[in-house]
Amino acid sequence: MPNVIEPVAESTVSFLNGLFAEPPVENVSFQLWDGTLWPDERPRAATLVLKHPGALREMLASGTAKGLAEAYLRDDFDVRGDIEAGFELALALENRPKDWFDSLLNYHRLHRLPTRPGGRHDGRDFDGLKGRAHSLERDRQAVSFHYDVSNDFYRLWLDREMVYSCAYFERADEDLDRAQQAKLRHVCRKLRLRPGQRLLDIGCGWGALAIHAAQEYGVSVTGVTLSARQAELAAACAAEAGVAQSVSIELRDYRELKRPEEFDAVVSVGMSEHVGRNHLPEYFATVKRLLKPGGVFLNHAIGEKRPGDRFRGPSFVNEYVFPDGDIPAIPLVVQAAEDAGLEVRDVENLREHYALTLRHWVRRLEAAHDRAMAFVNEPTYRVWRLYMAGSAHGFDHGDLAVYQTLLAKTDAAGRAHLPLTRRDWYA
Repeated sequence: MPNVIEPVAESTVSFLNGLFAEPPVENVSFQLWDGTLWPDERPRAATLVLKHPGALREMLASGTAKGLAEAYLRDDFDVRGDIEAGFELALALENRPKDWFDSLLNYHRLHRLPTRPGGRHDGRDFDGLKGRAHSLERDRQAVSFHYDVSNDFYRLWLDREMVYSCAYFERADEDLDRAQQAKLRHVCRKLRLRPGQRLLDIGCGWGALAIHAAQEYGVSVTGVTLSARQAELAAACAAEAGVAQSVSIELRDYRELKRPEEFDAVVSVGMSEHVGRNHLPEYFATVKRLLKPGGVFLNHAIGEKRPGDRFRGPSFVNEYVFPDGDIPAIPLVVQAAEDAGLEVRDVENLREHYALTLRHWVRRLEAAHDRAMAFVNEPTYRVWRLYMAGSAHGFDHGDLAVYQTLLAKTDAAGRAHLPLTRRDWYA
């Protein structure tokens, strides 16, 4: 066996030397299946562990970021250490000449490496969404695919209130529970909630914001979600918190809400990424119809900050994480809101906060790996580990942003009924 493996290991090292004339990044190294380390034996933040002689070919032969991710799901390689640091390798590849992937496909050294032994199943059984994009039925499928994985799985690594969106850190070293409570306060203060008001929470998740608003601000809340598991747990949490009379959780699409001018305030946290940019006009028009004159809408959503052709081919996130997901840049969102007749009052970018949030989630998920196996399989665990670490890298490097956009529905006289300053948000 050593006589077979040693030449392949030598060829793999030779290929890496050809691909990277210098080490690609300071904090990433490779470990081959036989223990060989490249570029040297110095410890680094992240080590890509190649599990078999065909691993490198499986990682790179497709020439797409999705293909590289699928090799990780199949366990062709693993990432030991700081997986976010491992994304520096992707940046190093991206910064090579634009045609490097095309050249790589015909690169004889790569194709001289062996292929993967056995099958190539990635472990995620998903046949794709059915129906017209962003129809009510297809959106239900998309939401269920991501959020109905397992409440117990999410509970392992989210904060104690199970808030699955960007936290709000007053200090970088603040713990996740405190930062998520601060985010709930920040949102409610921006909405300027008062006792007796009615709040609509679009995409209410497991109910943390709805419960907080009812408990701390005395409002009545209607929360809607397309996830059956979220709706069930959110209703149970509201009952446990003693606010079941004030919090109604409904398993329905926001487009199915028909009564006009019913709500004093509307909030949507991490939901509009599922709407699709072509449907933003309908989204904002629906919210405007549901708001009372003088009401406000806080839209909290990820946006693409630095559009570009990062690699070519299909998206790993769209196929394995958020099918039909869309994160348009903030100018498109603001334009759609204004076209619908809503007035923009404030836009805040919290991208550094989301990088911190995601790092908490990744660390907690990694620490809970063995317990997670009771609720999901290994490839599903790897999907979440990979997409959250990659997202943290994207927020940290400015490729992604997350915006809280405060919008107002003015009254017949054009007044927004808002204070002259934001001082009360931070009092």
